Amino acid sequence: MAISFFLVIVAKMGSSEQITSALQSWAAAKFGADARVEQLKRLSGGASQETWAFAVQTAGGTRPMILRRAPGGESKARSSEAIGLGMEAQLLSKAADAGVPVPPVLGVSEAGSALGQAFIMDRISGETIGRKILRDEEFDKARSLLAAQCGRALAGIHSIPADSLPDLPVSDGMSQLTKYEAIYRNFDLPRPVFELAIAWLKAHAPEPQPLVLVHGDFRLGNLMVDEHGLASILDWELAHVGDPREDIAWICVNSWRFGQSEHRVGGFGDLRDLLDAYAQAGGPQFRPQDIDWWEMLGSLKWGIMCMIMYEAFRSGADPSVERAAIGRRVSETEIDLINLLEGARTHA
Repeated sequence: MAISFFLVIVAKMGSSEQITSALQSWAAAKFGADARVEQLKRLSGGASQETWAFAVQTAGGTRPMILRRAPGGESKARSSEAIGLGMEAQLLSKAADAGVPVPPVLGVSEAGSALGQAFIMDRISGETIGRKILRDEEFDKARSLLAAQCGRALAGIHSIPADSLPDLPVSDGMSQLTKYEAIYRNFDLPRPVFELAIAWLKAHAPEPQPLVLVHGDFRLGNLMVDEHGLASILDWELAHVGDPREDIAWICVNSWRFGQSEHRVGGFGDLRDLLDAYAQAGGPQFRPQDIDWWEMLGSLKWGIMCMIMYEAFRSGADPSVERAAIGRRVSETEIDLINLLEGARTHA
């Protein structure tokens, strides 16, 4: 699930009957008059878009699919990091052309149509729940392959020519630090560990890299994994143009290791394996220490996002228990930042 924030928008979800009817018209035009839409089901997850699973039955068999749809079928203006569905569909197609494992896009629908602003893609089989991927026996082989597969996939994403991209947000490391510091200070709730992390990040800013397409939320939860490893990369709504080290570091943030902290990459792998595969696939040759600054920035960002989540709950903007529970995790990020700061001091 991609994380979008700042304002929580509540929009009326389309009814199952309305969506089924619109999908039926699309399926008949795409696959023939005999095509039938079946098994429509709203899926959990997705902070800013509707996600529906369904299948199209034709003479050739049943084809599972996913519908990504703006709430109520129409995008609302909001202060959010999320790009539009049209851009997301474009990026999926470009990633597929670059050899990145993503679901094929089958159709795109515009606002004002019967389906509303949406796109349809094939449904890829696999698991996204981090704790299952890290612990279940069926993923034993996958865990040994995932770090290198992630490195190759990120090299493919970062290789997509900048002049072929839609008009994406641009966000490098220092601009993100400035933005998140401003959000943090607006809470007027000083946290000494955050203050130390902000000061360290300002004092140790790395030399910038050429800007590339960045997935923006590359981590367990947004990776579809099967018994052979990485099956698909999902949820591109936070994609932007930025520093390639951001994507590499985000999957290393301890919050996304789901208790398996001894493995720096997602709780399953070694960072050197990812970096070696990334370089062999055409990316720059980074060292593990080149990722340290970005991992600390990622941990700080997630801590501030947790503060945002709790504020959404406290203010009543989103009274869900999920927001409150995520908000409590800010203390976990403080522990992570202390460990990272201690490591930085030790290796200085």
